[in-house]
Amino acid sequence: MHKVVISGTGLFTPPHAVGNAELVEAFNAYVRERNEARAAEIAAGEMEPLAESSAEFIEKASGIKQRFLMDKSGVLDPARMAPHLPERGNDELSVQAEMAVAAAKQALEAAGRAAADIDMVIVACSNMQRPYPAMAIEVQQALGIDGYAFDMNVACSSATFGIQTAVNAVAAGQARAVLMVNPEICSAHLNFRDRDSHFIFGDACTAVVLERADAAISEHRFEVLGCKLATVFSNNIRNNFGFLNRCDETGVGQPDKLFVQQGRKVFKEVCPMVGEHIVGHLGSLDIAPDAVRRFWLHQANLAMNQLIARRVLGREADTVEAPVILDRYANTSSAGSIIAFHLHSHDLNAGDVGVISSFGAGYSVGSVILRRV
Repeated sequence: MHKVVISGTGLFTPPHAVGNAELVEAFNAYVRERNEARAAEIAAGEMEPLAESSAEFIEKASGIKQRFLMDKSGVLDPARMAPHLPERGNDELSVQAEMAVAAAKQALEAAGRAAADIDMVIVACSNMQRPYPAMAIEVQQALGIDGYAFDMNVACSSATFGIQTAVNAVAAGQARAVLMVNPEICSAHLNFRDRDSHFIFGDACTAVVLERADAAISEHRFEVLGCKLATVFSNNIRNNFGFLNRCDETGVGQPDKLFVQQGRKVFKEVCPMVGEHIVGHLGSLDIAPDAVRRFWLHQANLAMNQLIARRVLGREADTVEAPVILDRYANTSSAGSIIAFHLHSHDLNAGDVGVISSFGAGYSVGSVILRRV
């Protein structure tokens, strides 16, 4: 069995930054128009009026100050409130593959690798823009990679599950190197008309190159000491969009065909699950939590990350120990923990230990323990 390292990472950031104030302005305009249109029903007590939002409420509830979007105008149009991403022809590179290729090229450059060095491509994210052909195969073709490719979906934990899959392939000799990519267009499955969730997500794409440790040549390498995955079924985070929707027209366009969650239940149930998972994983490798230099956590909610870090360390963690990118990028699903790793790992010294951890719908949780080479 071969030792495996992460030898390069990449990040694609969409062109449109949208602050809380802009998002709130569009949302409140929709609320006022809707309440005015249904004024008679509201006055008769047949319908509750929608409540307006505020930038202060969003930051206090989540820690988010802005997000990056693939399209801004459609989201901020009160009459639409969804990104406008025109369909592309079947012979054109799809938008999700375009994001993936951009991040992948950065990761390959950081690893000092070319397409010819990669044997396997995984696209792991919350929502694929189509069922088939696999997004990963399109990315493989666009980059000129031989070998094989496939898609994975474990919602917000897709990246850590993808890393585990890549590690297994490299360790067993099935692939010399693997490209694992997370193209998240979260704005496409977010209900921008829901006050409790319209601010949560942003768009982004990350990429990771994993390869045999004895062949890696990049300057910044992290040995994978171990991966641990777990799932427990829950309906508290759900998206019911799928091809079966056409079989029952009554469900088409309903709110459950976008992102829905029971936020308080998720917070209460997921935080202890993740904390125990990380502590148990570290313990299996005889690593004390205080010996971990950095925690690159899934960026869903600032309070969640703070509580998880406190459960692991037994004390508050500062932003050096547990970096926060949520304020700028919002929740980017599977990409969040990898963005944190990409932006906040180069200062670690040889021998320093860090943990990538993701968690989300499923419930799912994954952790990857790394040591700087």
